Amino acid sequence: MSEVSLMMPRQLRRTGIRKGVLADLALKILYLHGEMSLHELGDHICLGTGVVEEIFQFLRKEQLCEVKGMSIGSHRIAATNAGKHRGAELLASNHYAGPAPVSLSDYSTRVGMQSVKHSKVHPADIIRAVYPLVLDQEILLRLGTAVTSGASIFLYGPAGTGKTSLAMRIPDIYNDSVWIPYAVEIDGQIIALFDPGVHKAVSRDPAPDESDIEESDRRWVLCRRPCVVAGGELSAEMLDLQFNPVTRFYTAPLQMKANNGVLLLDDFGRQRMRPEELLNRWMTPLDRGIDFLTLAGGRKFELPFNLFVVFSTNLDPLQLADDAFLRRIANKIHLDYARRDQFLEIFRSECQVRMLYFDPEAAEFLADYITHEMKQPFCQCFARDLINQISWTASYQGLEPQLTREVLEAACRAYFLPPALD
Repeated sequence: MSEVSLMMPRQLRRTGIRKGVLADLALKILYLHGEMSLHELGDHICLGTGVVEEIFQFLRKEQLCEVKGMSIGSHRIAATNAGKHRGAELLASNHYAGPAPVSLSDYSTRVGMQSVKHSKVHPADIIRAVYPLVLDQEILLRLGTAVTSGASIFLYGPAGTGKTSLAMRIPDIYNDSVWIPYAVEIDGQIIALFDPGVHKAVSRDPAPDESDIEESDRRWVLCRRPCVVAGGELSAEMLDLQFNPVTRFYTAPLQMKANNGVLLLDDFGRQRMRPEELLNRWMTPLDRGIDFLTLAGGRKFELPFNLFVVFSTNLDPLQLADDAFLRRIANKIHLDYARRDQFLEIFRSECQVRMLYFDPEAAEFLADYITHEMKQPFCQCFARDLINQISWTASYQGLEPQLTREVLEAACRAYFLPPALD
């Protein structure tokens, strides 16, 4: 996706939003902030001078605001008594007083232009993103194929085999950025979409012909492709519009925040929401790329479902979904226990990351101890977890961590349950 700025609308009719919606928003901002210049109002509402001037003239004609003076070539304005009364009424019904929203039509068009299916992915992107995970070439090939498809993926296999670690690196595969709006307007209702916890803004040097900030539509933020993670806390309500009874405006559901990015359903099958309920809810979105949401008054509307959905589970997929749903998950990757050579490489890499001296003989001893004494397979997470045990013990004792046989045995005994008796 090109990072060229979206053009700032210079006329109110070009915003895609009705005059009344923008005037009400401006009046609420004036009520909250008091006297402001038109330039300051434009900064708050994220609209250009021409549009703010039109809003001001409308409010002035309605006797809801008045001129208080001039400031660097710009009117300083404030709400009249009638405007303050109207502003208080508006805030009582809806507290939103942030950047101006974009229309649902403009949002849907932009999501389609920024589709995850349009992003070009190369083998080097996969290798860079998953480093330092130790994976077979077949897994890398299938992951690259899945991301290129832009469709969903099912990561499954035993616990501790690196499914979550792999899934969390998928957003790093993408090299491009996407535009995310602060809010979307539908039938006069505002849905707050931009979430700093999900949407990571990227800095961008303007092109030579973009020196004027007015050229950029500041209602949109250039971000890395988003990644939303939902685990055991996922409930049906989180997939619908969230109406806050205090602020009295909506916030976007998880899948809308994840549009043009990745939605990871971690530990799928262990959510508060039953698997079959989720699968039935998303049968159409996964199949057609379209979702449906409903406003409080019953108005249902269509919006894009354009995201890369990752289902990660250590449960048997056949016990979680029927054939009809599994067909809609185009890519399935099984992550099994590590081989001995892979475990040793993971352990070496973990030591390197921790700046801990790697002793090949100690690593071989640990591998033997895990399989023969603890009777455990080589889970990919063991290297990290056992080094954690060693580091914690050394810190408690005031010592530097070392990989001696005694230390490795103690770490295993602290971490593993005793092997079952035959």
